Amino acid sequence: MNDPNLTDRLYECGAVFAKDIDKQMSPIISFLLTGVLPLILFIALGNYMAKKLMEHAGGKNSMAFGMGKSNAKIYVQSSEGIRFSDVAGEDEAKENLSEIVDYLHNPKKYTDVGASMPKGVLLVGPPGTGKTMLAKAVAGESNVPFFSMSGSEFVEMFVGMGASKVRDLFGQAKEKAPCIVFIDEIDAIGKKRDGQMGGNDEREQTLNQLLTEMDGFEGNNGVIILAATNRPESLDPALTRPGRFDRQIFVNRPDVRGREAILKVHARNKPIDATVDFKTIARITSGFTGADLENCLNEAAILAARDNRRQITMADVNEGITKMEMGPAKKSRLVTEHDKRITAYHEAGHAILACSLKNCEPVHEVTIIPRGMAAGFTMTRPENDNEHVSKAYLLDNITMTLGGRIAEELVIEDYCTGASGDIKALTERCRKMVTEWGMSEKVGLLYYGGDQEVFVGRDYHSTQGYSEETAALIDEEVRRIVDECHERGTEILKGKLDILHNMAKVLITKETIHTDEVNMLMQGKSAAEVIDFIDVKYSTEDKKTAVTGTDDGRLPH
Repeated sequence: MNDPNLTDRLYECGAVFAKDIDKQMSPIISFLLTGVLPLILFIALGNYMAKKLMEHAGGKNSMAFGMGKSNAKIYVQSSEGIRFSDVAGEDEAKENLSEIVDYLHNPKKYTDVGASMPKGVLLVGPPGTGKTMLAKAVAGESNVPFFSMSGSEFVEMFVGMGASKVRDLFGQAKEKAPCIVFIDEIDAIGKKRDGQMGGNDEREQTLNQLLTEMDGFEGNNGVIILAATNRPESLDPALTRPGRFDRQIFVNRPDVRGREAILKVHARNKPIDATVDFKTIARITSGFTGADLENCLNEAAILAARDNRRQITMADVNEGITKMEMGPAKKSRLVTEHDKRITAYHEAGHAILACSLKNCEPVHEVTIIPRGMAAGFTMTRPENDNEHVSKAYLLDNITMTLGGRIAEELVIEDYCTGASGDIKALTERCRKMVTEWGMSEKVGLLYYGGDQEVFVGRDYHSTQGYSEETAALIDEEVRRIVDECHERGTEILKGKLDILHNMAKVLITKETIHTDEVNMLMQGKSAAEVIDFIDVKYSTEDKKTAVTGTDDGRLPH
């Protein structure tokens, strides 16, 4: 408000006026608050962080920001977690590891007879066979501290950090002994030292420190080292010698009984339909690892959930196996009638020869539905887990592999590109028969495998280890084997042209057939009879499923 007479009226009312108070801060107080106090706080904070780092590293050789500190995960004794009962298919490996657990629980039992446990146990096997799972089971069974670390975690950018981590890890382990140290993928730091200039000094220093910690002047009593690798041939001999890794436990692919046990373990928490036969699944999954079987049941569960069903059926499991091996079905892919006909005859040729040859596995499924990169496929399943492969078996399988191309030659009277994968596979197998397995009379019992690397500038003869004449002889023998198998397969298919036409008709109509339908066709049944059988078969299965339905009363798709 604009009031020019305000001052006069204040005087008339007796108001008292005084000077304004100086509100500026004292220079000394301002210096203390803005300069000295932040410096004191910064120094105090730095001392606090340094103290915590020293405490975290045990007061020994602590590196800045903990770079020399091991990142091992420590599992103390617990009543929960994975046990040996949760691991199936590897009874021998579990028995060897059970000795270690028993030693940790009752060491006097072994020391009384002069026995001592191995300092190191190396788990060796292909990927997915359960090496890490067995280590977790040891952690669950043993009531001692368990340190777990990956081999790649030791490798750092700065030289010396990996060795510092090894020292820190074993320092912690010795303080908590008796205990177990598990190093997964130890080949990341345990590769052979080549001694050449320009090598990885950090990895070699880490390996040297690990060798010293495992078997040096200082005792390492009470600390047992477990390690896992799928490349034992790449490890340094100083690491695998007795006194460091005294025992190697081979974790192989499970046999048929092991696969059945693994399937039952992974099916514990899954609603399995009564139609699922674990023995049949174990038989048709020859060569699968434990990880493959777990993934197979998981794919089956996903398929059941996709169809709004509460239970996993045998059809889900079969589809899960096929999906793992060949990829998902491309049902939306537009296939012309011309391509469908060629694919039908191609796959029928494979199936008929597989059924006609004595040493081929039984046909499990034939389909012309595209999966992955294949326009169709014929799937055979072995009835057992034979380790030895005979020459007769190889020749029969090469003949069966040529069945698709032979069927095209007989019916289409032309060559198609669909047999490229078959030709590549049979050529590699034939060459191994001649050069590695000694199955050629002309070449003889000599090894001519090409496992040596070819370097630029080296002479061809010094790399391969044999002359040009021998190379020509090998090529001649490979071609002879293929030509003989092709002639043999052609004679068989010429005598079964009616079956070939009937099977192709069924495939064009139904797209997929299984063992029962293949056997009917091989027995001389017509295409119409087999198609009627398929219609009745699947309609009966649908009725059985409709009777059971789902838990909430809805019928599955």
